[in-house]
Amino acid sequence: MNPTWDSGSEPDPVRIGLSGWLRVAIRGTALAVLVFGCLILLLSIRLVEKPLFCVRRPMTPFITQFVCRNAFRILGMGFSTSGELMAEHGAVVANHSSWLDIFALNARKRVYFVSKSEVASWPGIGWLARATGTVFIERNPARAREQTQLFEERLLAGHKLLFFPEGTSTDGLRILAFKTTLFAAFFTEYLRDMAHIQPVNVIYHAPQGEPASFYGWWGDMEFAEHLLKTLAVRRPGSVELVYHPAVRVADFTGRKELAAHCERVVRACHDARLADQIDGIR
Repeated sequence: MNPTWDSGSEPDPVRIGLSGWLRVAIRGTALAVLVFGCLILLLSIRLVEKPLFCVRRPMTPFITQFVCRNAFRILGMGFSTSGELMAEHGAVVANHSSWLDIFALNARKRVYFVSKSEVASWPGIGWLARATGTVFIERNPARAREQTQLFEERLLAGHKLLFFPEGTSTDGLRILAFKTTLFAAFFTEYLRDMAHIQPVNVIYHAPQGEPASFYGWWGDMEFAEHLLKTLAVRRPGSVELVYHPAVRVADFTGRKELAAHCERVVRACHDARLADQIDGIR
């Protein structure tokens, strides 16, 4: 379950004092009640929703959005967004720093994540991913056509797909090169003229006194220890989403040009925000 990206340095060790464990107990219990209570509600509604609407989900995404919005209230984290949500059919692409990205991106916009097939078997996270309609794909060229058809089906149903072109989470202090593979699926004869892509930045502001990489999840860091330190911190930080203008797939010659454009937009915003944070510390 660990992220594959490695910065070459070890993450800071997690140290939790007595008061921190108290916060873990209080916040962790509230978060578990919220997530799993609403999961039971979602699955119950889905029993009716699925046979009536098939791939369409007119009700259950609102439950997911409710959970994600309130998760940040329980964690004590600030949450802010800027920019307009795209109205067109298509996908959202964002940089990837942490499992918290999933909560942040779902809190503002009802989206369906595109994830590698292995995630479906992960305890906890896999269950939630399947329940909320995640699109699972295999890294197998032989399945490319089938997966493109799946994308078309979901887009025609009005779903906004979301994927992380970096392919892994990081320490949140940098943008990795965007992989072009998933962009190719939008260049079919049908999707090319219909689909739009909207780049988004997910930016974390660390708690006061903590390293800037506090919310990043990378290297050999276990999910459990990252969750514990997020629950335990006395004065939590915040997360900020920046939505950039969506672009039409047909305006680009191919997946490499489209991926490069999205990477430039996300990288420029990230570098500007990081520079502002450094200036603020000075």
